[in-house]
Amino acid sequence: MRIRRGGLFVSTEEGSIGDSFPRSPFLDIPGAVAERVPAEPADSPQAKPLADGVRPIVPAHYGSPIAEQRLLQSGSAIVDLSDRAVLSVVGDDRLTWLDSLTSQSVAHLSVGAAAETLLLDPNGHIEHAIRLVDDGQATWLLVDHAQARGLVEWLDHMRFTLRVEVSNRSADYVTVGVLGGGGAVASLAPFVAEHNGVSLVWHDPWLSPPTGGWQYASVTEHPSATWDYREVVLPRERLADVAALVCDGRIAAAGSIALDALRVAAWRPRQETEVDDRSIPHELDWLRSAVNLDKGCYRGQETVAKVHNLGHPPRRLVFLQIDGSSAPVIRHGDEVVETTLRDGNAVVRVVGHITSSAVHHELGPIALAVIKRGVSVDEQLVVVTTDGSVGAVQEIIVPPSAGAAVAVPRVPRLGAHQRSD
Repeated sequence: MRIRRGGLFVSTEEGSIGDSFPRSPFLDIPGAVAERVPAEPADSPQAKPLADGVRPIVPAHYGSPIAEQRLLQSGSAIVDLSDRAVLSVVGDDRLTWLDSLTSQSVAHLSVGAAAETLLLDPNGHIEHAIRLVDDGQATWLLVDHAQARGLVEWLDHMRFTLRVEVSNRSADYVTVGVLGGGGAVASLAPFVAEHNGVSLVWHDPWLSPPTGGWQYASVTEHPSATWDYREVVLPRERLADVAALVCDGRIAAAGSIALDALRVAAWRPRQETEVDDRSIPHELDWLRSAVNLDKGCYRGQETVAKVHNLGHPPRRLVFLQIDGSSAPVIRHGDEVVETTLRDGNAVVRVVGHITSSAVHHELGPIALAVIKRGVSVDEQLVVVTTDGSVGAVQEIIVPPSAGAAVAVPRVPRLGAHQRSD
């Protein structure tokens, strides 16, 4: 059978998905419903090509996405992330090399410590978002599947004479997601991949951002307080053993829909959904966890510094509370519009687009959207979907005033005379 994803058809024949990825054993858990609907129409301006034309498929849910959210948030469930990629960098120069190329300070990353960093283009646009953990001998890079091939090729071209070697290890390793330190983490312990005596677990810094970053969101309590998230690396051959734990009732499973709902509620950006070819870190409040403003030179740093210190990001991420009285399906790429009165007539203007949407077990319909910086923070917005329009109230993540962090002294005009008393 072949299913359509993002304009491409992906093989789901028994035993394999696509050309080179084995079928996830989580798809054989009773009640599992595979991800089948593309995030956006193939002709959408927000559509992204898939690497190699294929992508592994994981369960979207197991019959009850809302209940799965509660289990996941309680630390009792795990999420199959075998549709993502695992890379490794080995060699004595690996950390200083990655530090020189990307936005986070990782040159002195402690053994077992986790970090997040961004690879930017020369103009400061986000090319790759990288989750990494170091074991003292190798640095493990966790990325979205579509990013893996291009990232490996680019890093390989940047080795020069340095003692580093980059490999795509996705054939040997997979990841699963878990929140909190509850029973799910304990159940996974016997299966966690170890290298150089270190268990390979990435703990998301979104919960406790490192020093050197900057948070634009001005809130008393950031919603990341509920996002104690980890990605656990497993040898690929042990994924079936973990799926067997679910079938035996020793651990619960949640689908990608449940994980995404909790991520959206935590205002947590992700490359596959929030990033397009114009995105800079400031727009997504990603200086918070993935950028160190005090570190040395790296590609795109000039834009990062100028926008943060002197300018404003042209767009901003907002959290949307969607009107629950109607039930249109909101998709990635749907337009966000505002309506204003001009000469007594209603004028509709497109101000942004939806990046992620979900139905949260407590908050109801929610979404993340990237909109123009100049949109008023009090503006009532409308999301235009293929099923109709629906109202949305914005909660400010990145305010219009974001940036301009340095007060530049006013220089007197040339030739101006100072008055002396």
